[in-house]
Amino acid sequence: MLYDVNLHISYLYDTPVSGGRHIVRVLPLSIGGRQRLIAGTVGVTPSPGERVDHTDFFENPMSAILFRNAHERLDIRMQARVHVDMPEPAADFSPRVADLPEDIANYWSLDAGSPHHYTGPSPRLKDCPEIAEYARSIVKPDMTIRAIATAICARIHKDFTYDPKATNVDTTPREAFKLKRGVCQDFSHVMIVALRSLGIPAGYVSGFLRTIPPPGKERLEGADAMHAWVRYWCGRVNGWMELDPTNNIPAGTDHIVVACGRDYADVAPVIGVLKGYGQHKTNQAVDVIPVRQTA
Repeated sequence: MLYDVNLHISYLYDTPVSGGRHIVRVLPLSIGGRQRLIAGTVGVTPSPGERVDHTDFFENPMSAILFRNAHERLDIRMQARVHVDMPEPAADFSPRVADLPEDIANYWSLDAGSPHHYTGPSPRLKDCPEIAEYARSIVKPDMTIRAIATAICARIHKDFTYDPKATNVDTTPREAFKLKRGVCQDFSHVMIVALRSLGIPAGYVSGFLRTIPPPGKERLEGADAMHAWVRYWCGRVNGWMELDPTNNIPAGTDHIVVACGRDYADVAPVIGVLKGYGQHKTNQAVDVIPVRQTA
């Protein structure tokens, strides 16, 4: 699938702010055999005093920006053309849980894709006995890693209710688990904690999901939003795979990857600090538009 993706994030401040430093991660990745960024730009208004574009440890594109002058509004716009070619899942050659530690131990690298980074607690994901017990209740003897992840994904989708008003960006997995409500960030965080409690390396994926309007209805511009799902390591043969617990589906050609990390803290679209007081309003609009291809 070929897509044009447009993102607009705006911050409107009650009073002028200054001294802002931000890190912006909104540009889709290029991933071999999975996704190719054909062209893309990230624009910032007002123009920052300094800007450095590079990649972080997990190889996510990022822009570090600095504002010296006061401003009442910040606009971040991203435009990209992306080709997504998610291959069909291979046969399940993932090991059983008991055999996974050997596969992890034999991964002699600490590169960005190393499973060693994804096995223990991370900045936003601490051990949670309640979620661990939930995960153990789902696992049956002799299940493969892939079968376990698929079963946990389906169970979260069944047990949890999508409710944008129930949680916020700072809600912990423990809190979301008790509520059994939340959004894609909550579903993904709970699933990651559940998998890690079993010794399965798991991480967070931030990106875009193409939405398809009902039959006979036009798609609404700006109606799409950033999405989150889970990647988990299936051993040396199958490697990393992706599941979307919000929708109980494997990630496919409708899923466009922006960033991968241990949890939301590693991939937040915009983080930073600034000098100011008062409140601010944030708006986000995303368009994921399939591009018609002719022979």
